[in-house]
Amino acid sequence: MPHRMKSPPLDEFIQVAEFRAALLHFLRESERVTARHGLTAQRYILLLMIKGASDRSERSTVTELSQRMQLAQHTVTELVGRAVRAGLIRRTASADDRRVVHLSLTASGERSLVRSFTDLDAERRDLRALTARTIRKIGRLTRDKS
Repeated sequence: MPHRMKSPPLDEFIQVAEFRAALLHFLRESERVTARHGLTAQRYILLLMIKGASDRSERSTVTELSQRMQLAQHTVTELVGRAVRAGLIRRTASADDRRVVHLSLTASGERSLVRSFTDLDAERRDLRALTARTIRKIGRLTRDKS
């Protein structure tokens, strides 16, 4: 006789579904806003990852971007090439290691990113609030199980 797995409480499914719906809304709204500023969703994320480098340098490498964006290195290389041709980012050889190429935003890339990012303020605020509520609710549901 097969082992039957006990289903999690319905409230957990509801919370996760609401959270996923909010994420999807955020992503769709991001696509709409970034398109208004002449960026694809992937290009916006590329610019955001460069500007928001975790080391605060506002630059990145293809290897770092492929890890952060969870894309194959050749895919990021193609995205970078198109963004360079569009005048949104620049390549600069590392002073320490000529094999390393740093990517940074051009003035045009910075403007496009800032406009899109600013227009998404309300959506980020809503997503932060929903995330906090969801974490609290899931925490309560988990404690109630114990």
